[in-house]
Amino acid sequence: MRKTITIRHCEIPDALRKRADAILDRLAGIAPRPHDATVLFDATHGQASVEIRIHLARGELALAAAQADDHRTALDRAEEKLRPQLERAAARLPRRRPETDRV
Repeated sequence: MRKTITIRHCEIPDALRKRADAILDRLAGIAPRPHDATVLFDATHGQASVEIRIHLARGELALAAAQADDHRTALDRAEEKLRPQLERAAARLPRRRPETDRV
């Protein structure tokens, strides 16, 4: 899965960039066949905002955005919003039976 982290109108520390990368790895484990993921950090009107997009199988897009006083809190809130979307998307896809169970 290709990961992109974009930063607009602000500066973020390397630790937060690594945290965003780790969150994308966690969410990719839930997502059904993710193609690419993007995290967008932005600061507008004194508010820190984060948007997470994950492109899934069959052209689906999971998207969550959050605002807070700091980017770390906004990132955590966006993850909390995105997790149920990915779980629902995983439940919609049909499960393949393992090779040993096929007749």
